[in-house]
Amino acid sequence: MAEQKAIALEIARTYFEGMATNDVERIMAVSDDHVICNSPIGQSQGSEAFRNFQEGFAKMIKKLTLVAAFGDERQAVIVYDSETHPVSSALVAEVITVDNGKMISTTVIYDATPFAAYMATVQPH
Repeated sequence: MAEQKAIALEIARTYFEGMATNDVERIMAVSDDHVICNSPIGQSQGSEAFRNFQEGFAKMIKKLTLVAAFGDERQAVIVYDSETHPVSSALVAEVITVDNGKMISTTVIYDATPFAAYMATVQPH
């Protein structure tokens, strides 16, 4: 049986490293022009919206620690601990789908409760 290349896993690892190093260009290099991102804060579609999402997240990151990464040629799952300015520890899972060597979607799963609690303490400008 021929071994299939785990391209989705490779892309997921590159994506994670881009997030961990605040390298939005690295993230965008593996993302499709029509990438869809679903998260507890809503859905974004297209590279411009995804770039905005990633740039916003990058501003919050103190440190990301990869917990697990699994995948094959089509889908991957990454799990990481996110230390951010508003929340000291949030466990995040992402399901990443790849087509033609690019990330076409990611579903971000995390408990938004600590972030909402932080936002309730922030005074409007």
